[in-house]
Amino acid sequence: MTAGHPTEPVPRAEVGIYGGTGLYALLDGAEEVVLDTPYGRPSAPVTIGVVEGRRVAFLPRHGRHHEYPPHLVPYRANAWAMHSLGVRTVLAPCAAGSLRPGIEPGDIVVCDQLVDRTWGRPDTFCEGHPVTHLTFADPYDAVARAAVVDAARAEGVTVHDGGTVVVIAGPRFATRAESRWYRTNGWDVINMTQYPEAALAAELGAAYAGIALVTDYDSGVDGEPGIAPVTQDAVFAAFAANLERLKAVLHRAIALVPTGDGSGRAT
Repeated sequence: MTAGHPTEPVPRAEVGIYGGTGLYALLDGAEEVVLDTPYGRPSAPVTIGVVEGRRVAFLPRHGRHHEYPPHLVPYRANAWAMHSLGVRTVLAPCAAGSLRPGIEPGDIVVCDQLVDRTWGRPDTFCEGHPVTHLTFADPYDAVARAAVVDAARAEGVTVHDGGTVVVIAGPRFATRAESRWYRTNGWDVINMTQYPEAALAAELGAAYAGIALVTDYDSGVDGEPGIAPVTQDAVFAAFAANLERLKAVLHRAIALVPTGDGSGRAT
């Protein structure tokens, strides 16, 4: 891994943030670091700065110009880049569609479970001896989640403490039948990037909190025929409209997340 030049020291950061749609400039006046990893280049150079007295690394998961669709995001390179910087807690805002009438656009869901419906994505660092089986019953770190929930409440944002995100391959949105099936299964929101992001963070010992900003109702809501199916333009517009509120939540959460116990997991 290199930062600018192989002989230069790699800077360090405590907290990492993956940017979702439209969240490309969280830090002002910060240092930009170009990293190589055993899994190729991450989505973009990493921006490192100080927020609330903490060293923070920001990486736009889709690239600077949204050039990586969800199935082609270099998830392993991104996770390894954060790990190489010393990141112990990852906050991962993302756009999500609601599968529930009670979860409305503009709300934040701090997920506690996920269902993986993707395929073909490199999703592990385990590629041979020794074989390691990851414990993943609880994919999101409880302490990091609590910090985000507290931050959202303090900012006056409607937040749902817990929820299951179903992660689809994309880049297409769900059909009406698929969306109906997801609702029938009791899942709460739908997204395209939370897996394998969460699993890779766990393999590297980092606490991971997914922050689902609800932008739409996916294919609609049962019994509400006036709600149009989601479009890309609608997602981008909704995310942009809520960007400042999301930034405020992130800034407050950064101050609240613990420093870690040396293993990478929040304590």
